[in-house]
Amino acid sequence: MQQARDLDAQHPNLRAQFHIPVQNGKEIVYFVGNSLGLQPKITQELVDQELQVWRESAVVGHHAHKYNRRWVDIDEHLLEESAKIVGAQVPEVAIMNTLTVNLHLMMVSFYRPTPKRFKILMEHRSFPSDYFAIASQVQMHNLDPASAIIQVKPREGEYCLRTEDILEIIQNSGDEIALILFSGVQYYTGQYFDIPTITKKGQEKGCFVGWDLAHAVGNVHLKLHEWQVDFACWCTYKYLNSGPGNIGGAFIHEKHHGSNLKRLAGWWGQNPETKFDMTNEFEPIPGANGYRLSNPSVLCCISLYGSLQVFKQTSMEALVARSKLLTGYLESQLLALESDKIKIITPSDPKQRGAQLSVLFLNDDMMNVFEGLQRQGIHVDERKPNVIRVSPAPLYNTFEDIYKFVTALKQLLQ
Repeated sequence: MQQARDLDAQHPNLRAQFHIPVQNGKEIVYFVGNSLGLQPKITQELVDQELQVWRESAVVGHHAHKYNRRWVDIDEHLLEESAKIVGAQVPEVAIMNTLTVNLHLMMVSFYRPTPKRFKILMEHRSFPSDYFAIASQVQMHNLDPASAIIQVKPREGEYCLRTEDILEIIQNSGDEIALILFSGVQYYTGQYFDIPTITKKGQEKGCFVGWDLAHAVGNVHLKLHEWQVDFACWCTYKYLNSGPGNIGGAFIHEKHHGSNLKRLAGWWGQNPETKFDMTNEFEPIPGANGYRLSNPSVLCCISLYGSLQVFKQTSMEALVARSKLLTGYLESQLLALESDKIKIITPSDPKQRGAQLSVLFLNDDMMNVFEGLQRQGIHVDERKPNVIRVSPAPLYNTFEDIYKFVTALKQLLQ
């Protein structure tokens, strides 16, 4: 325990700015930020302010706002910090809709199958919503998912994908692939894919390359603009701590701004200078904001704004550095158990993972252990059939949290 406390003293975090849930009179140990981030303390005050403006000003709040956050452009307050987090230029980012909706919108533009080039390359066992979105897009073009979707599987006896295997498929089948759409960080294994290498190879073969960054944004260091990624989408309620089911984000590289890509259009993507002329001539905003459809929920935006105020006090470089220390400490403590009942399936290379270790149970004890941890106020995440995901979020988790988790796990495994 003392070693963990010493490490916390050497590597402080922003935990004091978050509400930590309490169980049986004690703060819980919370390793589920990869599913739902904790609530920043500033969030309720900001939400209350918007409710106050609505109560006192009603529709006037769209254009005159007591706290200088006009509703007519509330999402504009989110773009600069969001762009920093994903390594983008501000016009390349839009905050809108939710993750799967945005994936659909991007595929309308970037999945344009032809008789020869009609396939989509994705990882095997992606998050189900990704597969559902991709399969339904394929079917919208009267294609069969069985022949139009290529799913890259790990090698026999392995859990993660090898970059060279992905690249080989792109090399051999790239002329038939219209779109490559992977997770940035794989939700089940925690593997952080080599985004720049896969993107470069795909584009060399004439494919569009997009990324679902649900488990990557706010977790790993991203450079979407520099890596020439065509598009990316993310949610904001995991590592970005914006609240359950909150608004999503999208990135469209500037090289596509002003292009003739097909898109679905809505009023909120219209040039703000002419929007209220109420004509039927669509003049899209240059950049990602031209893909917006409807005005976003103010309460969703302000919840994300609150979390971004916390991010402004640090940097992704600093967060990733602390994350590597936390995750490395977690790995070392788990390996020290020398248990034949569990196995870490997340890559051991820190460059191939973020703030998550996936622990595979080699027997049928996963749910018993999971429930035993919860009874002790230690919250992790279970994924059927036999994995517990442990995510030490660098903004608020501590080395002492890890010590408590591993100590409890050791007892439950015995």
